[in-house]
Amino acid sequence: MTASFDIANDIDVRELIPIKRHELLLQIFKDLPLHENFVFINDHDPLPLYYEFRSIHGDVVGWEYLNKGGREWKVRVTRTGDSLGKDFMEVSTLIDLRKVEEQDWNHVVFHRYSMMEEGDTMELVAAADPKTIHGIFVQKFESKHSWIYRKNDPGEYVVHITKKATSGLGDDGYAVVNELDIRPYTPTIRHEMFYEAFNEIKSGEAFVFINDHDPKPLYYQMEAESKEPFKWEYLEKGPELWKVRVIKVNG
Repeated sequence: MTASFDIANDIDVRELIPIKRHELLLQIFKDLPLHENFVFINDHDPLPLYYEFRSIHGDVVGWEYLNKGGREWKVRVTRTGDSLGKDFMEVSTLIDLRKVEEQDWNHVVFHRYSMMEEGDTMELVAAADPKTIHGIFVQKFESKHSWIYRKNDPGEYVVHITKKATSGLGDDGYAVVNELDIRPYTPTIRHEMFYEAFNEIKSGEAFVFINDHDPKPLYYQMEAESKEPFKWEYLEKGPELWKVRVIKVNG
């Protein structure tokens, strides 16, 4: 994969959807020679990716912010040692909370979970039982995930979290007040347009948006972060056009 990129030049990942950004940069780091580095540009703080790097490869990740804030976050990533080289078989990613600052746990776990596809599994490793995170999963994704303890030893808990199918169709008595086609815009602008449209509607109102791929990661991000209840209804499901109705419902 890295053959298509010159790591001597900045790698701008802002045009990619979030999961493709992670996949690309993880692959580049995996192939990166010892003491070599690359610079990438993102449209938000990529801190969750740093922790994912460390979870997978160990404490061999040099991470230097060259620019912070706005729509241009620039980071230099250096391989400082030999990787642990974990290969995934049953899981799609690994988050080792022992390598994550506690105040960042929720952000890192749910940011990564939001990008997982149906059927994907995250391996979560912690020094103590991650009951708080489990509680959030039960509250937010009660019938949409499975939580299985694979190891329950003093100092090491291993949990497999699998994303199940989503639901959320059907609602009566709402008014569609806006319809927007976000396909011509960059991922950053698309997200801004979506959240602006959601913030502008009231309970009992809805908006419709059109995208060029399944916006399911955005659904999961909303599930994890939104303080206002909503319903998500697919009106069209690809392959070239995805149309979704988002309804703000009474709490």
